Amino acid sequence: MKTDLTITNVASKLPAVVPPLEREVARGGKLAVWTSVRQERWEGELDVEGEIPLWLSDTYLRNGPGLWHLGDYSFRHLFDGYATLVCLYFENGQLVMGHRQIESEAYKAAKKSNKFCYREFSEVPKHDNFLSYMGELANMFSGASLTDNANTGVVRLGDGRVVCLTETIKGSIVVDPNTLDTVGKFEYSDSLGGLIHSAHPIVTESEFLTLLPDLVNPGGEPSPGRVHSFPVTEHYVIVPEMPLRYCAQNLLKAEPTPLYKFQWHPESKGFMHAMCKASGYIVASVEVPLFVTFHFINAYEEKDEDGRVIGVIADCCEHYADTTFLDNLRLNNLRTYTGNDVLPDARVGRFKIPFDGSPKGELVSALNPDEHGRGMDMCSVNPAFLGKKYRYAYACGAERPCNFPNTLTKIDLVEGKAKNWYNEGAVPSEPFFVARPCATEEDDGVVISMISDKNGEGYALISDGTTFEEIARVKFPYGLPYGLHGAWVPKN
Repeated sequence: MKTDLTITNVASKLPAVVPPLEREVARGGKLAVWTSVRQERWEGELDVEGEIPLWLSDTYLRNGPGLWHLGDYSFRHLFDGYATLVCLYFENGQLVMGHRQIESEAYKAAKKSNKFCYREFSEVPKHDNFLSYMGELANMFSGASLTDNANTGVVRLGDGRVVCLTETIKGSIVVDPNTLDTVGKFEYSDSLGGLIHSAHPIVTESEFLTLLPDLVNPGGEPSPGRVHSFPVTEHYVIVPEMPLRYCAQNLLKAEPTPLYKFQWHPESKGFMHAMCKASGYIVASVEVPLFVTFHFINAYEEKDEDGRVIGVIADCCEHYADTTFLDNLRLNNLRTYTGNDVLPDARVGRFKIPFDGSPKGELVSALNPDEHGRGMDMCSVNPAFLGKKYRYAYACGAERPCNFPNTLTKIDLVEGKAKNWYNEGAVPSEPFFVARPCATEEDDGVVISMISDKNGEGYALISDGTTFEEIARVKFPYGLPYGLHGAWVPKN
C-alpha cells in the first residue's frame, strides 16, 4: 500500500469547521454536497463493498471548489470555493482516500486575514476607501488581483508533473499526487503573456495545447467569447466562438450580474474555427447557430473515400444557447431546492464543420436528449480515442424534476442510446473512464465517480465501463463537497 497516504483516522485530530448556514443545511441531510469540506485534510484506507479489479492500480485525482465560507460569511457561487483536491489510490483491490486544500496565494491570504484578498468568480475584495478601490482596479488590469485559486481541473503533464488549473493563467499550481502537497506555481516557458486561458488544456505525452482569449484586441468583436474548453483532432485545433463574451463593465462591478463577468451578444453570432496544428493557419471558419457550452466532449476528422479530410465533427455539452444555468449555480439556489424542475435543458450538441469553403456549419443533437433526461454535462471518453472517431462517452445527465445533473449516463453515439445510473437524492460528480490495460474495445474499463448521497454521506462508485453496472463502492468517512474534474495519474 502506498505509505505516504496510508494514515488512518486523521479526521479525529482536526475539528470540523462549518459556518452557521451550512450547519443548518448539513443537518437537513439533503444538501450536504453544497457545504464546505469538513476539515482541511483527511487520509486513510477505506473498506470496499464489492470487488475492485486488480488491474486498477494507480491514482485518480479530482479537483473542485470545496471551501465556501470565510468565518460566518458564505460565498455566493459554486465556482467561488477554494480548491479541494481529492485522491483515490487503488492497489491490489484496495483503496486509500485523501483530500487536502490546495494552498494557493488566494487561499492562504484569505485564511490569514479572514477576508477575500483576490477576485474570485463572483466575489471581490471589500475596500475600506476609494483609494484602495482604485488600487484594486489597477491590480485587476495588471492581473495582480486575479485569483490563483486553482479549483477547476487537474492534468498530468508528459514529464509526470501534476498541475491544477483554473481560467487565470496564474492559477496553474503544481501538486504532489502522492502527498497532495502544493509544490508551487507552474511556470509557462513561452512569452505569449495574457491573463486568462482555457481551464481545460489538451494534454498528451507530447503536447500541451491551450487557448488564450485576447482581451485587448478582440478582432473587431465586442470582446472574446468565453473558451472554457475546446476539442482537437489529429491535425486540427477546433476554436469555438460563442456569443457569451467577456465584459469589462461587469468585471468592474462589486455586485455580480446574472452573467457575472460575461455578457450575451447574440448579434455577434456563433462560429467554429479549425486551425491546422502544423501551420497555425485557419483552414475553416463557419457560422453556426447560437450556442452555449462549457465542456466539449471530443472531435474527429471526416474523410472521403480517398482519405482526404473533408470536415470535422465536434461534440459538446450544449445548453440550447441558454445562459441561465450559470446563475442557477449560485449556492443559495443549490441549497434551497424545493422540488421544482429548474435544470435548464442540455444535449450532446454536434457541430459539423465543412472544409469545402462553405460559410456555414451545422449544430444538431447527436442523440435524442430524452435518452439522458435532457441534462448533459461533465463528460469523459476513453483517452485513447481523443481526437479520433469514437462511439462512447460518459456524462452526468438528469432524472427530472431536479435542479442539477443527478445521474450518471453512458452514451452510445452509434446506437443513439444512453444507459443511466440514478440514486434518488444523490449528486454524482464527473464520471471518469479508465481503460483496462491492453483493452481492445473502446469501453473496456471502469468508470469512477464520487457520489454525494442524500443523507449527507459520500462514496466512490466504480462501474463496469461496458455494462455500466456497479462493481464496487467505497464509503467515505463523511460526505465531500461537489467536485469538478479529474485526472488519472499512473505510477510511471
